[in-house]
Amino acid sequence: MNIQFSAEELNKVNEIIARYPEGKQRSAVIPVLHMAQDAFGGWLSAASMDYVASLLQMEPIEVYEVATFYSMYNLQPVGKYMFEVCQTGPCMVKGSDGIIDYIREKLGIGVGETTADGLFTLKTVECLGACGYAPMMQLGKTYREHLTKERVDEIIAACRAKAN
Repeated sequence: MNIQFSAEELNKVNEIIARYPEGKQRSAVIPVLHMAQDAFGGWLSAASMDYVASLLQMEPIEVYEVATFYSMYNLQPVGKYMFEVCQTGPCMVKGSDGIIDYIREKLGIGVGETTADGLFTLKTVECLGACGYAPMMQLGKTYREHLTKERVDEIIAACRAKAN
């Protein structure tokens, strides 16, 4: 895979960098990492993080520190549909542990794993800020709330139907 942004993407990177005061351009690391993840297959390889570091004139380790801190970055290939299940207190009280176990059983994968067909990845994450709708997960850019086994079955079926 060629680790280089297109001319259009580089223009966007430069727009992002320009938002920050002189000498503070490395503050663009979070949005540029998002761009890299989107552009280079949905995850951040060491090569893609090194590329971001070179664009922002940072040491690669500084980029790795950011990428490994936040759950929104994937450091290995992920499935087309990523189930990011909240595992903090309010969701746990409302049954997120059971939902995580059910997804593991239903898809035959563990947390951090991807199904053999490349469709699903299961992640656990910290608070997604929707405690009143627990248990919940993020799927792409949307929240799936008030999860039950039946609701999970519906979500999996909808994703499979969409993938075909």
